[in-house]
Formats: sequence, structure tokens, C-alpha cells
Amino acid sequence: MTSKKIILASTSPRRKEILAKLKIPFEVQESDYEEDMALDMPAEKLVEFLSLGKAKAVADKNKNAIVIAADTIVVFNHQRLGKPKTPEKAREMLNMLSGKENQIVTGVTIIDTQTGQTRSFHEITKVFFDTLTPEIIEAYIKTGEPLGRAGAYALQDIGALIINHTEGDFLSAMGLPLKRLAKELEDFGIKVL
Repeated sequence: MTSKKIILASTSPRRKEILAKLKIPFEVQESDYEEDMALDMPAEKLVEFLSLGKAKAVADKNKNAIVIAADTIVVFNHQRLGKPKTPEKAREMLNMLSGKENQIVTGVTIIDTQTGQTRSFHEITKVFFDTLTPEIIEAYIKTGEPLGRAGAYALQDIGALIINHTEGDFLSAMGLPLKRLAKELEDFGIKVL
């Protein structure tokens, strides 16, 4: 185990909950990095770029630390799906995703602030939707869950009822690919198992 403090550069409750599963001590620091979702690059590169920006912003303020940052994007037909702010926009997204596959792409960056060692990677989780009737879509929108959620759904909550199945790392789809992260942390001197 390392003597360096481990910092999660995120205030996401989900990411904090996932990282806690590794049973390693860490602290949380919010990154003040301004992310630009409109950058013209593939989703896989964008999530790595944004996670690197978040990690660097926190790394610059800490000595002798391992900083972990992540970013997640929902993609459908090469189009990035943001967070709907209205029921109408949520309805439009859910109709579009009905019976189809989309991808949740999560990028992660790890920085050792002492050595400068930096690693960025991404994981893709495929999400396959059930065919949704207008009644199911309306009932789901009434839960309030689709608003403010990328792609208008949360597969770890009641949104699980409209998902047929997933392929890939479920925890990555929630915001942090735990298995891959644990493997990558070994190169930073942090052995989990």
C-alpha cells in the first residue's frame, strides 16, 4: 500500500460509493475544471480528455497524492446524449432509445502528483433497451428520474425496469470502472487484492 493520500476528484455520490468498494482510504476533492462537452472528438477520446482535465486541476493543488478523476458520456448512433431538462426532451430521448442499443463511455485518469506518472483509459458498456410503450415512457417520466440524467435514464435505479440487458462493466456505466481501476492502480503502487 502507498503512503500517498488517494484523492477522488469528484463529488459524485455514485463514484464515491464505487471507489469505497476497494476498501482503501481516500478523500474527495471537487475539481474546478470547466468541461467542454462540445469538443470535436470521439466520445472515447473526449471522456479521457475531460477526466485528465479534472485530475490535473486537483493534482495541481496536492503534493504526494494519487488523484483519480472520471467522466461519463451516453452515446447513441455516434450522438452524445446530454441531460434532458424538460419532460418533452426526456420523452424524445426515451422514444429514440426504445428497443435499441446505446453506449455508456466512461473515461478515467490517474495522476501521481509526486512522480508525474499519468494514465488515462476508458471503458464502454453497451445498454440494450426494452421496446417502450408510450404508457411506460410517461410512467417513467413521472418518477422524475429521467430529468437531469444523461440519456434520460439511470440504469442503477428504477430505470433498470426499462433496460433489457447490458454488456460490459456495470459499475463503469454508473461512473467508475472498478475492476479496470484496481488493475491500473497496481502500476501506481496500490495493490487492492
